[in-house]
Amino acid sequence: MIFPAIDLQEGRSVRLFQGDFSKKTLINKDPVEQAEKINQSGIHQLHLVDLDGAKTGKPQNLATIKKIRNHFEGLIELGGGVRKFQQLEHYFELGLDRVIIGSAALKDPDFVKKALKRYGKEKIVIGVDGTDGKVAINGWLEQSETSMKDLIAEMQKAGAHHFVVTDVARDGTMKGANTELLVNLKNFFPACNIVASGGIRNIDDVKNLMRNGIDDIIVGKALYEGGLTLNQIAEVEKNAG
Repeated sequence: MIFPAIDLQEGRSVRLFQGDFSKKTLINKDPVEQAEKINQSGIHQLHLVDLDGAKTGKPQNLATIKKIRNHFEGLIELGGGVRKFQQLEHYFELGLDRVIIGSAALKDPDFVKKALKRYGKEKIVIGVDGTDGKVAINGWLEQSETSMKDLIAEMQKAGAHHFVVTDVARDGTMKGANTELLVNLKNFFPACNIVASGGIRNIDDVKNLMRNGIDDIIVGKALYEGGLTLNQIAEVEKNAG
């Protein structure tokens, strides 16, 4: 599946450059309208990020997320600052299909293991963000010394299946995905679903990742800078199906 991304900040849709909150671009003042357009193009999966939540560790865009859920038909996954069971419960009560846990996978692995046991591998997704193969946390504001492979290995043992892997150095740069990293991780963890995120420029990048065994891909900036269209995504989805 190809997931168009909507990053939320203060109820609006924005894009950041390499996760830098000071380098943002307003995409749409009405992210609900944006989600509806994605639906209307024939796409029925959506990737949401609560940027404020990622920074503070608490959900900050609940009203907007609820409106998007009420107006979007299909699978919605969301990440950003999820660190407590109460947050998970609330998001699932809103009708979200998957919740992505990032920083907590490194800082509070017991919480994630319990979440996987309670909700299962189709509802709990692990976000693995970083640079040079090392994991970044807290909205990418802190760099750890833990390798992506070590984190994925531990979470796989706990029952995780879906891993959204973002190369922070590529995110929002339009320089292309880090295919080498993604394919390396896919080969190392063949039983896992490695989801590509960050740097994708156009439909050729999408097709190249799919040829290399990366089936799920998140696209953001390319959609809003004209390198990729919703119709192109819908066509690839149709052919893949």
